[in-house]
Amino acid sequence: MPTGGHWYRGHNRGRQFGDTDRSPQGEGPRISVVVPVLNEERNLREVLPTVSADYEVIVVDGGSTDASMAVVAELRPDAICLRQTRWGKGNALGCGFAAATGDVIVMFDADGSADAREIDAFVATLLAGADFAKGTRFAPGGGSADITVLRRAGNNGLTTLVNRLFGMHFTDLCYGYNAFWRDVIPLLGLPDHRPADGLPRWGDGFEIETVITCRAAAAGLVIREVPSHEKRRLHGPSNLNAWRDGRRVLRTLLQEWRTRDRSIRLSPAATHFAPRRTEVPCPVVDRRSPALRPTEADVAAKDAE
Repeated sequence: MPTGGHWYRGHNRGRQFGDTDRSPQGEGPRISVVVPVLNEERNLREVLPTVSADYEVIVVDGGSTDASMAVVAELRPDAICLRQTRWGKGNALGCGFAAATGDVIVMFDADGSADAREIDAFVATLLAGADFAKGTRFAPGGGSADITVLRRAGNNGLTTLVNRLFGMHFTDLCYGYNAFWRDVIPLLGLPDHRPADGLPRWGDGFEIETVITCRAAAAGLVIREVPSHEKRRLHGPSNLNAWRDGRRVLRTLLQEWRTRDRSIRLSPAATHFAPRRTEVPCPVVDRRSPALRPTEADVAAKDAE
């Protein structure tokens, strides 16, 4: 389901993919798949073979006590294997994002719930003009074989809240199967993954998915939902706790709404999002057509306000 207004019409994200960034599949973006892992030995044996050999795979271990990393070495010897610096899924993803070298980053769970065949749909959505492709189980074409009645009710309430607070039209907030262009990471202001002092940072846990979604919306990124079917976890207990993590997501929504940059607040009726004008460590491409891009006079007038 479309969210956040109109598309920006930049062909292949404003450029053709050339020889310097040609993927093994042919012309197109290079794909980095970031996989947080904590005691997923049996699941990895079934999941890793489904991920294309053409993709860069980054496995971030949270201190597994089983043979998870040995399985990765056996089945995917080309994978980049990291040990996360602190704890939690958020910190693991941050470590993986920092190591990724692809044009597109895919957030991918190791428990078997995500279907690697859907990555093509996420990438196609990005190539069509989106900055951020958000998976949804509750749009036509999506579904879930795993969600409980309690988790679905909680997700519905939290999705309604994020839509009201950020003027969005999401159908599924609490789903972590997402993909985005790597050069938007500086706009998300994610927790610094580097300090290894053991002290937790906000965003180190499961709330990271909500943090990313809220900041993508607040930054004015073009977000499009991608129907996805969540499969049942293959083996072992889930590391997610519905009550504990649901409370953290609620706290995250309220905190992100209070602290977001008020200058980019947009109403639900906004016709399109304009990228935030800010200094970032790496370039962020303006993917709007020339007709939609601000002129120097527009920028000068805005600065004079």
